[in-house]
Amino acid sequence: MKNIRYGIIGSGMMGQEHIRNIALLEGTQIVAVADPNEEMRTMAAKSAGPACAAYADHKAMLAAGGCDAIVLAAPNYLHHPILSDILPTDIPLLVEKPLGIDEPQCRDIIAQAQPRRAPVWVAMEYRYMPPIARLLDEVRAGTAGAVHMIAIREHRFPFLAKVDHWNRFQRLTGGTMVEKCCHFFDLMRLVSRSEAVRVYASGAMDVNFRDEQHDDGRPDILDNAFVIVDFENGMRGMLDLCMFAEGAYWQETVSVTGERARIEAFVPGPARFSTDGRERPSQIAISTRAEKIERREDIHTDPAILSAGDHHGSTFYQHQKFLRLIREGGQPEVSLEDGGRAVAIGVAAEQSARTGEAVTLS
Repeated sequence: MKNIRYGIIGSGMMGQEHIRNIALLEGTQIVAVADPNEEMRTMAAKSAGPACAAYADHKAMLAAGGCDAIVLAAPNYLHHPILSDILPTDIPLLVEKPLGIDEPQCRDIIAQAQPRRAPVWVAMEYRYMPPIARLLDEVRAGTAGAVHMIAIREHRFPFLAKVDHWNRFQRLTGGTMVEKCCHFFDLMRLVSRSEAVRVYASGAMDVNFRDEQHDDGRPDILDNAFVIVDFENGMRGMLDLCMFAEGAYWQETVSVTGERARIEAFVPGPARFSTDGRERPSQIAISTRAEKIERREDIHTDPAILSAGDHHGSTFYQHQKFLRLIREGGQPEVSLEDGGRAVAIGVAAEQSARTGEAVTLS
């Protein structure tokens, strides 16, 4: 089959991670990048190869044609306006999380996509991290039995520096609960097979960026929070987020507990932030009530895949599935509705953290 030609809109950290991972897939070629920032655009085009054209405006890239698929990795607040230009093209599209920065944006994006025939896949990479994918397989296989609780902990480094510091502001990101944590709310929905009905959060900006002053003002992004999510079927989810916890041995821990067993996935942070600069295997642990013992297993990932990004191989495995969808047809594994519902939980968590009141979702 012919090479699938990709266009990348947004060439910052995630845009370049997408470029590196697409390059690992057979039968692919990146033919265009678009970004108004000349430095990022030039760097991305060079990484993609000599056949890659560079555009300062995504509209010019779309008008030039020649793309079989598009990856949107621009800053959060640009998703809605850029999608309004992409959706009428009927080109297969992978859009980075979050789908939008609030619920009205997400609803409008979903409405605009209704007439199109080509698929739109929302990039929820955490579903495809090998230890978390294994956890999800065990849950689906019934290892835990009926699931009653899911607890997710992320203890990590602060938000990285981005162009114009856009990720320091709630109005540009949707807030930390939307920007960072929609991944985790998506996992909660996936495990529960149900919808969130109530969210309570306690969070603050206690450590990071408190002394910064930018042209747009002072940062107002949460750097720590506890979030409780109640689901329609009775399952409860809990998120423990700390973004001033550099050096934690595991960056993420996902724990699912049912009537038969507890299943846990342990994920290390990116190698470039570890104390020795080396990759470590992730782990899966299963503790059964009947046996009263915990069994642990290392989960190894191809070093070439690990080195292509900061998300423990998940970006590659996601692209593998997206490419299969382009070639063979079918439905995206992560729909626009999935993306919108994850944002809705994040918006509710932001509201709860800032008001001190629980939020009921319709």
